Amino acid sequence: MDATVETPRILRDDAYYTLRREIEEFYYDEAECIDTRRFTEWLDMLHEDLRYFMPMRHNVKFGQHAERENTREDEGISWFNEDKWTVTKRVEQILTGVHYAEEPLSRTTHMVTNVQVLQALPDAASAQEVHTSCRFHTYLNRVEYETYNFVGKRYDRLVRVDGDWKVRHRKILLDQNILQAKNLSTFF
Repeated sequence: MDATVETPRILRDDAYYTLRREIEEFYYDEAECIDTRRFTEWLDMLHEDLRYFMPMRHNVKFGQHAERENTREDEGISWFNEDKWTVTKRVEQILTGVHYAEEPLSRTTHMVTNVQVLQALPDAASAQEVHTSCRFHTYLNRVEYETYNFVGKRYDRLVRVDGDWKVRHRKILLDQNILQAKNLSTFF
């Protein structure tokens, strides 16, 4: 399921709000792992069948957004179109201490907001899989003067594995079509 496609609104009862609070806490824990550079712990929050996707965005004429604004997963060029192995290799490279874009390590703050559970399977009370949307603001500072802000939306599919949530699919939409940063070495 593509979370950007309109889906029927889930019933917002007590079970929904309990589930949403659990998902929010998962996202806050994930952001804390990245911001405190506990990258191997963050990797444990990712499913083995992970797809980590950030399309490139294009300025298009009115009425063409759905068809042409974003590059497609597994087609053409994107900022990220990775699996767990690739993300793990990026983490391992950073942890060597000889990663040009991360020497010295960047300081980051990830803020996650507007969390919504779009779908819960089989239902909110006993969810084993959820489709979510949220908004993010990632602040990055490195060396003395490099400061970048990344703002956008995320659409995730999380699955419960042995009682813990894992990110199985993440689609990241930056609200810019020209990357202002010198690199994309942070995680979203």
